[in-house]
Amino acid sequence: MTKTTETSVTVLGLGLMGQALAGAFLKAGHRTTVWNRTPAKADQLVAQGARLAPTVGDALAASALTIICVTDYSTVHELLDARELDGTTLLNLTSGSSDQARETARWAGQRGARYLDGAIMAIPAGIGTEEAVILHSGPESDFEAHKATLGALGTLTYLGTDHGLASLYDVAGLAMMWSVLNAWLQGTAMLATAGVDAATYALFAKQMAVGVAEWLPGYAEQIDSGSFPAEVSALETDARAMTHLIEESEALGVNAELPKLFKAMADRSIAAGHGGEQYPVLIEEFGKPA
Repeated sequence: MTKTTETSVTVLGLGLMGQALAGAFLKAGHRTTVWNRTPAKADQLVAQGARLAPTVGDALAASALTIICVTDYSTVHELLDARELDGTTLLNLTSGSSDQARETARWAGQRGARYLDGAIMAIPAGIGTEEAVILHSGPESDFEAHKATLGALGTLTYLGTDHGLASLYDVAGLAMMWSVLNAWLQGTAMLATAGVDAATYALFAKQMAVGVAEWLPGYAEQIDSGSFPAEVSALETDARAMTHLIEESEALGVNAELPKLFKAMADRSIAAGHGGEQYPVLIEEFGKPA
């Protein structure tokens, strides 16, 4: 039987992720109160020792720390708008934009609550393991006050006092994820025309992804300094390789939209006089609206 600690926590919202969060707190021995619009979703958690609060207000009163994981920020406001929040610390793990996070921080502060915004970089099954990265932004003192309790969820990362940072890191991470996956799918489609299966190519693609990742710290230094000497390759050289990728894709009957996007951005940068500089100079194109 799990030993209960003196630390209590409340979880509002029991979708798959909310259930995983509450389950991790229970496993770590925290007294856990839960609430959901559909009470039946709490049945398994109650069987594990959670307390089902009859109302949102009762759930908030049960703990100094309340974790919110619901559909969207509008739902957060709807649930809490008429509630007494004075003295409560809220950690909002609901997905949304950085502007929504900052506005909700102001909104919560006006109602007397301490507020942290966060993002979950994991699937529900990973919650409670080191592989689950939980991003936090907001006052550091509030994060530190509950760090020990929150550690039950996974690997904690504190980003800074700007409440919008967790949401920004979240979407920046998604940009990385989809970019890597789409590039892998492009290559997989090309190699499939030669009878190479996805599993075989995946091993090579992983090596490539790891190798490219090692370039990032040096490229980041160039971006932060605003200087892009061509130490490895000039952008105009990369653009010629992009042309080869486009031509090969089209010759194989494979969709070439993705490499054409790469080439269009590189062409604009070259036209602006940056052909002799290194690839990270494209940050200027990424920093502009389409």
